[in-house]
Amino acid sequence: MSDRREEFIALCDTKLRLVRAEANLTQEDMSYALGISKKTLVDIEKGRRTLGWTGAVALCSVFRDSDILASAFGGPTVDMVQALALQGRTLPAPEPTGNPWWTVIAENPAYIIEQNVISQHYRLLTRDRTRVTSSFDIDDLIPQFNAQPKE
Repeated sequence: MSDRREEFIALCDTKLRLVRAEANLTQEDMSYALGISKKTLVDIEKGRRTLGWTGAVALCSVFRDSDILASAFGGPTVDMVQALALQGRTLPAPEPTGNPWWTVIAENPAYIIEQNVISQHYRLLTRDRTRVTSSFDIDDLIPQFNAQPKE
């Protein structure tokens, strides 16, 4: 497993209890939501176990509107989860404009490269803000950024 995935999982582990409190859920309700036992949840909250990749992705999916997770990861977690899961493979999706979690790194007539201010991962967008791909390594985006878009 990559270091970035391990960092992602570790941060999810540390935010689990806060997300549960934010959602006003009991340990039983939270364990049900994540598909784990209450004992496992208690162990994770006490730092004795980890959510693992699947559990961390479940946490970010089920609680995608969590302010706790948004603050920890620099906005909605879906883009970062995709970057970690797909490792630069293309998965187009529309992106909103004016998002404070993103800084424009480069622009050309066809594409925009933005970097997340918290997690530091990058995303390549078309000029109409359709996400082309995401990666933690900007060099993964440069070849497509420099290429002519398909008509």
